[in-house]
Amino acid sequence: MNPSWRFSTFASRLTELSATPAGAPLTLAFRLVLDAQRQGEPAAWIGRKDAPFYPPDAADAGVDLAAFAVVWAGHALAAAKAADLLVRSGAFGLVVLDLGREARLPMHASSRLAMLAKQHRAAVVCLTGKEATRASLGPLVSLRAHAAARRRGEGGRFRCEAVALKDKRKGTTWNIAEVCRGPDGLH
Repeated sequence: MNPSWRFSTFASRLTELSATPAGAPLTLAFRLVLDAQRQGEPAAWIGRKDAPFYPPDAADAGVDLAAFAVVWAGHALAAAKAADLLVRSGAFGLVVLDLGREARLPMHASSRLAMLAKQHRAAVVCLTGKEATRASLGPLVSLRAHAAARRRGEGGRFRCEAVALKDKRKGTTWNIAEVCRGPDGLH
């Protein structure tokens, strides 16, 4: 796994991972979940019932589903409130919010999540569906990365790319590109 795409890169910060439908946000998000679990950090997923992930694919990617909390939220603000509770409990090192397309978080919600992430050394990762040229969820997003297009190869392999459009810690942009083997549902 690329050193930039590890749980430690995302700890104590609010992150947005955006992608178009051709991107690979779920692959990248579940790589973070897997790395967090390997580091002994409990992880939670706050998703949308209209676009759930496929648990067998996550298990095939190595995620321990027995140690993985899943919460369904009807809209972005409900997801932010659920994330607030989970992060504030101090029990989760990684909380992923699958917000979908056209998602917006009110300033008070993103401010609170950024503060709680820092206070509890948790990684709060928001998945959004948008172009890289569109604005991030807000100025309190510490890291904004965009999952780029993937190309399928033989044996279910594809190139998974992400570009950090904004990284307040490093101050520069960076990118990763890895060849991944992913189940059909993780893209």
